[in-house]
Amino acid sequence: MKVKTILVSQPAPKAENSPYSDLIEKQKVKIDFRPFIHVEGVQAKEVRAQKIDLKNYTAIILTSRNAVDHFFRIAEEMRFVVPDSMKYFCESEAVAYYLQKYVVYRKRKIYVGEKTFVDLAKIIKKYKDEKFLLPSSDKLKDIVPEILNDLGVKWDRGIFYKTVTSDLSDLTDVFYDILVFFSPSGIDSLFKNFPEFQQNNTRIAAFGDSTIKAATDAGLKINIPAPTPETPSMTMALEKYITEVNKK
Repeated sequence: MKVKTILVSQPAPKAENSPYSDLIEKQKVKIDFRPFIHVEGVQAKEVRAQKIDLKNYTAIILTSRNAVDHFFRIAEEMRFVVPDSMKYFCESEAVAYYLQKYVVYRKRKIYVGEKTFVDLAKIIKKYKDEKFLLPSSDKLKDIVPEILNDLGVKWDRGIFYKTVTSDLSDLTDVFYDILVFFSPSGIDSLFKNFPEFQQNNTRIAAFGDSTIKAATDAGLKINIPAPTPETPSMTMALEKYITEVNKK
């Protein structure tokens, strides 16, 4: 069956010249964006209940922009003035760059991983005298605590925000040829919103091993897996699939 409509379970990209714009133009398809999940911050009293005292830490591990936002939000709510001596260990350049929203970049000690947490761990390993805080959501990849424990560093996890299912009730009678997912939480949201969901002719695109596993475990057939050596991005995987099915 030909593809005419796609729903991406993420916010619309802010950049006008995003790969999705190219896909729309080249393949003449309609793409809608709708977050299936969203983030809500926890209150400072909930962080205190986790026995997190910000003054006890000398370094912050930041794995996402959400972690950056909610660390500084909690610091403000707790009236904690983040010292200039605080060290920041960022999983990627994108996270480090976003940190400039809150600190003067050139005046802080900021360490940046290449892309993954494994890359960042190689840097963290060199600073075993620090006391690390990992601000995170209620959902954390198992590999993160495993790596930190293996490194033997002093660290605590603080749940500063939570991943929450978005209300998609307005989509009950709306159908798309392809649904695109990027996390297991997105799959959970689909079935929480639509417990009776039947895939039928809907194609499922899933990015990442954990997302693919969650979708498969939920009984879905993965039509468009990514990344692959041939299609390292989701837009590339979508374009390849659409090109093949729409030419028939």
